Amino acid sequence: MARVFSSINGSANLPTLVRCSFSSCYKPMVVKMGRDQSYWASIESEIEAHLKKVISIRPPESVFEPMHYLTFTTPKSTAPALCVAACELVGGERAQAMAAASAIHLMHVATYTHQHMHGFGPKPGPAIDHKFGPNIELLTGDGIMSFAIVLLAKAMSPARENSDKILRVITEVTRAVGSQGLLEGQFRAIEWSQSGNGDEEMLEYVCKKKEGEIHACGAACGAILGDGSDEEVESLRNYGLYVGTIQGMINGVGRNNKNKRMEELRILAMKELQIRFKGKKVSPIASLIEESFVPPSQCDLL
Repeated sequence: MARVFSSINGSANLPTLVRCSFSSCYKPMVVKMGRDQSYWASIESEIEAHLKKVISIRPPESVFEPMHYLTFTTPKSTAPALCVAACELVGGERAQAMAAASAIHLMHVATYTHQHMHGFGPKPGPAIDHKFGPNIELLTGDGIMSFAIVLLAKAMSPARENSDKILRVITEVTRAVGSQGLLEGQFRAIEWSQSGNGDEEMLEYVCKKKEGEIHACGAACGAILGDGSDEEVESLRNYGLYVGTIQGMINGVGRNNKNKRMEELRILAMKELQIRFKGKKVSPIASLIEESFVPPSQCDLL
């Protein structure tokens, strides 16, 4: 299989400004928000408040009760919050990215629910508390996916400029979650776990597809909605891809001794911020991966 990141040649030729010393051990994490906890917590709080407005328990309760339950109990991804942070980095307002961030969370909920359906054996990541049976979980996951698209469509305004941006975001989200994105990652994860051959390139490919591309989508969507330039959109897309792939390696199927590779990806992620956004306040968004590393004495899963 071709190298996952074809443009990556390691860290040997990176500028001095992005060279750092990192610990050789990494924290296991599902949602690691880094140093600026208050910044990320405030974003998460606003996304949750937005979702509570649009997914209340209402008739028919048989549809909206499980949808509401899974939306707020599924372990969170950092991709939705990254969407909002990217929007703010390029000069946008937080509210501009709220519908997209909520839709990305709903897509994550749907795919996570399908992967962790009750009665289908152990799966990577925290388990879902199965209040409903697998038939309800399956149907609710399908409903949540379509609801996410409706949520984005409703964010369109009569202004053509805004509508064009929302259409771009819908394309980004559906591509990242679809058969060549997150869903492919879930399929490849099963394939990889059953092969038993420990193929490291396949492992990284799985992490890229399952976590990397949904984070890349979140960052790109935020930049699009915040009126970022094409160059800013692509830099933030790359940043999200590296960040998400690192998280995939730390979590679930990717949990193993990939310290050196994660360090390389982290350096590349920081490079995207430091070169493209020089002079801008990048510390809040950079803090997403600033503390993914801990002294070896604290590392208990690797």
